[in-house]
Amino acid sequence: MSSIVQRLTGLRGKGQGPAFLVASGHAATHWIIGTFYVLLPYITTELGLTYAQAGGLVSVFHAAAFAANAGSGAVVDIRGRRVLVQSAALVAGAASLMAMGLADRAFWLVPLVILIGVTNNLWHPAAISYLSRRYPGNRGYALSIHTLGASLGDVLAPVAAGAALLWLSWQGTAAAMALPVFGVAALLLLTLNALDREEGRGAGAGAGLGGYLKDVKALLRDRAVVGLCAMAGFRSMTQSGLLVFVPLYLAGVLKVSPVVLGIALMSMQLGGMISGPVAGVASDRMGRQPVTLICLSVATVMIAILTFIEGIAAFVAVVSVLGLALFAVRPVIHSWALDLAPANMSGSVVSLLFGTQSALSALVPVLGGMIADQWGLRSVFYVLAVTMLAANVLVYFQPRRATAPE
Repeated sequence: MSSIVQRLTGLRGKGQGPAFLVASGHAATHWIIGTFYVLLPYITTELGLTYAQAGGLVSVFHAAAFAANAGSGAVVDIRGRRVLVQSAALVAGAASLMAMGLADRAFWLVPLVILIGVTNNLWHPAAISYLSRRYPGNRGYALSIHTLGASLGDVLAPVAAGAALLWLSWQGTAAAMALPVFGVAALLLLTLNALDREEGRGAGAGAGLGGYLKDVKALLRDRAVVGLCAMAGFRSMTQSGLLVFVPLYLAGVLKVSPVVLGIALMSMQLGGMISGPVAGVASDRMGRQPVTLICLSVATVMIAILTFIEGIAAFVAVVSVLGLALFAVRPVIHSWALDLAPANMSGSVVSLLFGTQSALSALVPVLGGMIADQWGLRSVFYVLAVTMLAANVLVYFQPRRATAPE
């Protein structure tokens, strides 16, 4: 397998080490978020929340992530120290999840969810720009390893949290699930931080605030960058809605056990683990646009099919195929954004991308909850099919420019 990867990418096994270490941190961020999504139905039941209120907690998460983008890209591009930022994000997120174990009212959950949202978007500009700088010729592949870590966290967290819920309360599960994240933060500091600090000094780590603001204005005037961010936002709206309402549908309508719920969410992520690296390498060779269009088209069809399914087994099967397409496209979109932006703005273009995603994603949970309260959970999937279709249209009309302007 390693020889096949080396032949396709040109990277030796040892050279891929930093990519896999950063991917472990990405797994940890999604471990935190995946745990929260599994706990959400039980938080909703125990605290007596409506679907709209439960969705509101997730909207708070995305709103906080959006707010964090105002400064996270600037910190990375002006100051450097990407690994230190990654580790700090993991520590803050883990501490917030652990503190959920002390919450007995929704009021106390809100500031913790806010902090998790902030730390989630502190992670991405630092990690993605770090990998982009280290692997400029294999951007799609390196970022597919990064998203492979996300899929791993998304796969393991639901099963682990579902199993823990058989013995612990949701508060106890939250506290226990936070522990491994602290270990990953320490691992990154011990293995990558020293080299990143030296490379940051050599590169100058940015051109000062004035030059940075000028470059930000140029990014915001770039039609290709703005169009890509809008497309990613609609795709993220769909993903956010699925992560909220698939577990609510399984628990509230299909009445599955916590373990089955965790397995169902795991199945949605497993496809992405397999297809992410394939899509990343394919986009390095074929181009970002055709790979993105194929993946989003398949996802749109699968969401539409969900609205007709009644049985648990069939629902899980369709969700698995949906995850294969939906999560495979993440590294392709990230690579596409970095292709379009100057190297000195890599953190900021990621911040702009994730800021757009967070802003649009924040609308879906609470609006979807209101729709579910009024017309039932199944009706939410019709809306999500429309948002994914919108992402398809934007990909098709994206300007044909492959690289950053000179």
